Amino acid sequence: MFDLVSFGEPMYEFSQVPGEERRWLQGFGGDTMNAAIAAARQGAKVAYVTCLGDDAFGHEFLALWQREGIDTSGVGIDAKAHTAVYFISHGPQGHTFSYLRAGSAASRMQPADLPLDLIRSARFFHASGISQAISASACDSVFAAIEAARAAGVQVAYDTNLRLRLWPLARARAIVAATSALSDVLFISVEEGEQLCGTARRDAILDWCHQHGAKRVALKLGPEGAIGSDGKRRELVPGYSVQAVDATGAGDCFAGSLLARLAAGDDFWRALRYANAAAALTCTGYGAVAPLPRPPEVLALLQAAKPS
Repeated sequence: MFDLVSFGEPMYEFSQVPGEERRWLQGFGGDTMNAAIAAARQGAKVAYVTCLGDDAFGHEFLALWQREGIDTSGVGIDAKAHTAVYFISHGPQGHTFSYLRAGSAASRMQPADLPLDLIRSARFFHASGISQAISASACDSVFAAIEAARAAGVQVAYDTNLRLRLWPLARARAIVAATSALSDVLFISVEEGEQLCGTARRDAILDWCHQHGAKRVALKLGPEGAIGSDGKRRELVPGYSVQAVDATGAGDCFAGSLLARLAAGDDFWRALRYANAAAALTCTGYGAVAPLPRPPEVLALLQAAKPS
């Protein structure tokens, strides 16, 4: 049995070195993939479901997942498509993201491609709004995977990860609401909540999530931490003070770490505290994957933050 099976689109990263226009650092990204690696580094048994192009970038992802101990039996290869790529450049307004993801191998996934036995073998199935927004067939695949997971008693974890460059707000609202109704654990940020719910009031966002059927909600507040809600209890779990240099992937780390701890037997509230600490540590390094912490670092921060 797997603790976590995650579904989505990995993206090969080229990050411009500040002040050096022609120098780019290569790396890895993709929201659900970052979460999968975060969970694996916390000790969870993890599998990833996606499709890669038969290209150098796709093969690098396979090598990465092998190093991280992530099962790739649910990864397909599409020789007629490319692995998604994105670029991070720097300008007067800060980071600029450019994407080469249209027609990517992951966006061409169909429900018939899903490794349903693998999904049924998990404690948690994890997907995101980005997984649904990249194409209609990918969206259909997410719903088919969730249907198989729920029928097998697998808990569903869903991160809204709203990206309005990928789909219009009206469609996003409808799909997020429908998926929230099927979710045991829902991750959402205040900024996403404001766009989806029409209010930045935190209690109102949590109410919206529960009214649409989400059982447990983690409302991400950035450096402030997170608010957890199970429909009866709400609790602010404060963030941790660190020397932050790059918040890339922090929310993904939060999701993966929380799911890893739930799978390990922690209750929701303890898992929230652990996930907050892990996400904070992710901000102390550059890139989405390299700074994802391991348990000794997280436990050290948790211990240091305890009141004397």
